Amino acid sequence: MDAQKIVLHVNGIEVIYNHVILVLKGVSLTVPEGKIVAILGGNGAGKTTTLRAVSNLLKGERGQVTKGSIELRGERIENLSPSDLVQRGVVQVMEGRHCFAHLTIEENLLTGGYTLKSKAEVARNLEKVYAYFPRLKTRRTSQAAYTSGGEQQMCAIGRALMASPTMVLLDEPSMGLAPQIVQEVFEIVKDLNQKEKVTFLLAEQNTNMALKYADYGYIMESGRVVMDGMASDLANNEDVKEFYLGVGSAADGSGRKSFKDVKSYKRRKRWLA
Repeated sequence: MDAQKIVLHVNGIEVIYNHVILVLKGVSLTVPEGKIVAILGGNGAGKTTTLRAVSNLLKGERGQVTKGSIELRGERIENLSPSDLVQRGVVQVMEGRHCFAHLTIEENLLTGGYTLKSKAEVARNLEKVYAYFPRLKTRRTSQAAYTSGGEQQMCAIGRALMASPTMVLLDEPSMGLAPQIVQEVFEIVKDLNQKEKVTFLLAEQNTNMALKYADYGYIMESGRVVMDGMASDLANNEDVKEFYLGVGSAADGSGRKSFKDVKSYKRRKRWLA
């Protein structure tokens, strides 16, 4: 990766759940300021655990970082609380959105501004969120439980933005959404990155969409990073096309092949050779 100001540096971390289950096995990655970095891979690859290690949300699931280090702007953060990280500008949008079902859209958004020091700042951020998500302003008095999946995802991202973050950890933003809504969400992420200078570290199974909008990508399998590179390079890489984009030289001549058809250890050996 080009020499740039690094916001986040994850250095060889291992994560264990319940004192026995090794989930991450020496994961390293860097996130430059003002960039969108994607962590890619299938279910169980370790994407969500990596984000939770950064945001210190592992303890709620009896997980812990047992080796390695995590630095935010050069400061070790493994022992900081999630609220400490919010104060430092790092906010996570959880997989599955987790909106408060009984609250209205606007009430959900306002919960994200609890760290702000003045009502004027809360009001400014709320209007900024509505400017990026006009649909939320239309539905602001609706209970979150009665809004669509896309609206709830927008609400979850908007709630994070209420805290004026400099970095957002975004977990599976496309999950359960229609393709048109997925593209709309990613367009807004790109907009926030370019106009508000928000840095994003996102975990995503939709490799094609993530590589379209990200600057850099890390591909994970079984708790390890098996490949990384500029997003444009990964999108054009033959192995990535074959195993993660479903495009390749299938034996039946169809030109499509699922990465599930090939043993993971063969892929790693091929990539790391």
